[in-house]
Amino acid sequence: MRELLPQIYFLGGFAYYLDGMLLFFCVKSLIFRDFSLRSRDAVHLLPFVFALLYMSAVFFRLPLEQRLDLINSEDLVYGWHYVLVEFLCKSLRVAYCVWSLLLLVQYTQRLKSTHSNVEKVDVTWIRTLVFGFLVVMVMEAALGIAKMFSLYQPYDLIVFEKIGLTGYYTLFVLVNLLVFTGVRYFANFESVREPEKPRKPAAEQVCNPALAEEIDKKMHAEKLYLQPDVTIDLLAEGLEIPPRDLSMIINRHFEVNFYEFINRYRIEEAMRLLRSADGQGKTITDIYLEVGFNSKSVFNTFFKKAAGMTPSQYRSAETLAQPV
Repeated sequence: MRELLPQIYFLGGFAYYLDGMLLFFCVKSLIFRDFSLRSRDAVHLLPFVFALLYMSAVFFRLPLEQRLDLINSEDLVYGWHYVLVEFLCKSLRVAYCVWSLLLLVQYTQRLKSTHSNVEKVDVTWIRTLVFGFLVVMVMEAALGIAKMFSLYQPYDLIVFEKIGLTGYYTLFVLVNLLVFTGVRYFANFESVREPEKPRKPAAEQVCNPALAEEIDKKMHAEKLYLQPDVTIDLLAEGLEIPPRDLSMIINRHFEVNFYEFINRYRIEEAMRLLRSADGQGKTITDIYLEVGFNSKSVFNTFFKKAAGMTPSQYRSAETLAQPV
């Protein structure tokens, strides 16, 4: 193979300059519904271009005999400059994996700014896969470090080959898992919009107290929070307010995110039902489902935070407080 196709021998290695970037954009396109490639994203191709220029200078431009000699002797792949470039490449792949994990953290935070029930969105599968990619790429970066030390202290090259092959096969499995699990979970994945830069500095974004009071009155009167899967777009439509303005008022006036904002009203309604005669014949499960919660644990967490006790304790306390 080396003798027959020396001109393409190193071409497969260029994939290392693209896989981390592609993973990053895959995650980004999954979590942001308005994602699109822009001209400035071309900067991500600079490492690939640099590698192409480097290999052209040290290998592709050489006569066939010299290329064959470099391949067979492995003088190039264990030369200091090649080992350094390879290490930088693999470090970049690790950086893209970390960046992808940070995107997922940003996504879960962003989800609470736009959705009222975030428990149904399962990001465990994509987080686990990205972490798997990170482990493999960290292992290969460690291999690159070992190769750098081998320039001064020779090591058994068989060890490098075994570690490298393990990374290749593991990466192949992870790519297949990414495809198949993506197909399975994609339909239930809630994407969000990319965060927008504010048009005005934060100091100039003055909240309108009158509008905030009007929102509070409508929330109590129309009970828009009872819809289990209400989002900030649906709420803004019901309140006849632009989503951007509603988000700003929730953050700056009510000083919570959308997730906490909606569930605060749901807890108030749950307390009312637990106190009222209408709610006496209803179970705790009936009540938390009626007010819009999809998870009992989340309901209990919010309720205990607001009331200082569990729903059952609250109901008992209210019953004892009522005159006989």
